[in-house]
Amino acid sequence: MPVPRFKSLFTASVLPNAQRLGCGAMWSRLRTILPSPNCLPPRWCSGFVSRMRYMNRLKEDDTACLSALHNGQIFLFHHLSPLLQCTQRGTLRPAALATSDVQSVLERLGSDGSLVKKSVLVSCLEQNQAQFCLDVGELDQVSVEEACEGKFLDLRKSLFLLTTAEAPILAKGQALLRWHQTSRFCSATGQLTHRNQAGSQRACSSNGIIYYPKMSPVVIVLVSDGRRCLLGRQPAFPLGMYSALAGFCDMGESLEEALCREVAEEVGLELQSITYSSSQHWPFPHSSLMLGCHATVSPAHTQLQVDHAELENARWFSLEEITSALKLQTPPQRGDSPALWLPPKQAVAHRLITEWTKQQLLKDTDQNQRPGSC
Repeated sequence: MPVPRFKSLFTASVLPNAQRLGCGAMWSRLRTILPSPNCLPPRWCSGFVSRMRYMNRLKEDDTACLSALHNGQIFLFHHLSPLLQCTQRGTLRPAALATSDVQSVLERLGSDGSLVKKSVLVSCLEQNQAQFCLDVGELDQVSVEEACEGKFLDLRKSLFLLTTAEAPILAKGQALLRWHQTSRFCSATGQLTHRNQAGSQRACSSNGIIYYPKMSPVVIVLVSDGRRCLLGRQPAFPLGMYSALAGFCDMGESLEEALCREVAEEVGLELQSITYSSSQHWPFPHSSLMLGCHATVSPAHTQLQVDHAELENARWFSLEEITSALKLQTPPQRGDSPALWLPPKQAVAHRLITEWTKQQLLKDTDQNQRPGSC
């Protein structure tokens, strides 16, 4: 009987490591990955699995998705700008409207019921209530705003005033809506493509080729020399804003290769080490998957050679400068004295900067607690 492939892989990779490390050490490592078979999943995990399977069913079953749409919520967009409402705290929130309310608004504004069917599935609430996004750019913007008591605002600018829970839904919705607007024709035949009800795919009407939404991989890295972190700014950034270095991965590159190349190209530095942090979907300028990392350079080689075709400026920032910038609550206005302004909390760049700051503060605390320190 041939050995199953998974067993072959286990024998080739796991067993040699077990012999080298000792079985106890090896199984200890495996326990961090594989849960005990006697452990039941927590309730939140079961709820998550239920929602994910429900979402998958809606993507595969047009009839079920249409039924979920009738009982769901819709976030409206107008030419890819989301409908937002002001809160009492001065922040913004997306207007989650019942499908029936959206239908009534569209009918009052002279649109037929077919427009609602162009909604795209983006999320699912705890009670398996589906959430959708719909672009109503064909309707008068002001009329929709008045009917829904909100404003269509540029998503990139409004990110500063959205919560970390709400921003990803709008980012996903905008990316999906944009993809549908730019993927109406098959690249092989030139014929029209048709979407499924959930908006998770499009198929060529001629040869049946199926297209799925794509994301471009982008590396983003916070470089440190052990005491300072490196930030850069582009001409399009708001006044005073600096961020982590970022760039698209070239075809055939690994994550590490892309990071090393981007840093070398933009600021003329060579990386010593790379540590992965986290990832994030980012809808600007088109849909991207941001892969966030920390990296270090030698303290003896920190002289910058900025490529001004890539960046307007780049410089090292001290812990004190970063700590002060993290305390700012509102972006600087025109006419204000220049101040360091960091990306919004919803951005992976902000997460990288916050992680670095916490690490530096912890390092300082450890040094101060050592015997003999003042």
